[in-house]
Amino acid sequence: MKASATKPAAAQAAGRAAKGGPGEVRLIGGQWRRSKLPVAHRPGLRPTPDRVRETLFNWLGQDLSGWRVLDAFAGSGALGFEAASRGAAQVQLLEADAALVASLQASRTRLGAAMLQVQRADALGWMARAADASFDLVLLDPPFGSDLAAPALVQAARLAGAGGYVYLEAAAGPAGAAEVPATLQPYRQMKAGAVQAQLFIRREA
Repeated sequence: MKASATKPAAAQAAGRAAKGGPGEVRLIGGQWRRSKLPVAHRPGLRPTPDRVRETLFNWLGQDLSGWRVLDAFAGSGALGFEAASRGAAQVQLLEADAALVASLQASRTRLGAAMLQVQRADALGWMARAADASFDLVLLDPPFGSDLAAPALVQAARLAGAGGYVYLEAAAGPAGAAEVPATLQPYRQMKAGAVQAQLFIRREA
């Protein structure tokens, strides 16, 4: 997740990085449990907190065998790598920052995560071109303070297959609110500090 531009990126990374310490995040489940991913000190970048990731994958179930997953605003890759660690068959990571893309690709190679693909892309543009119902889970963690949550949620509702899931992580309160497409049914939600996490199910046609 990318935090508000009003807070220094280094402070965000140092203050909210996972237990591995500043500059890294530790995966919490699956075959790569305890493996570390680097968290670059880029403007506005921080990973999804441990507590939120753990809750999300409790909601989804720990075994994602065979799932097709899109992590649309990859950042550190924590969400996408967690899905791959739990058995997802196909995980597509999208990231616009070239340095972060290189870091994600290095982590993919180091872990031997052949099911995971990294692409440098504008998330909204990529999603607009992708085929309907092409994923079982779409992960959305756009920058705090941005206006990307609402349009990303619209695209995600189209990309998730019937019975699939869409996850949205955003700032708690009105600043992070986004209109929910009618095809998405609220399933679970939580608030952790400044973060609000919501999981939706794509309604059957």
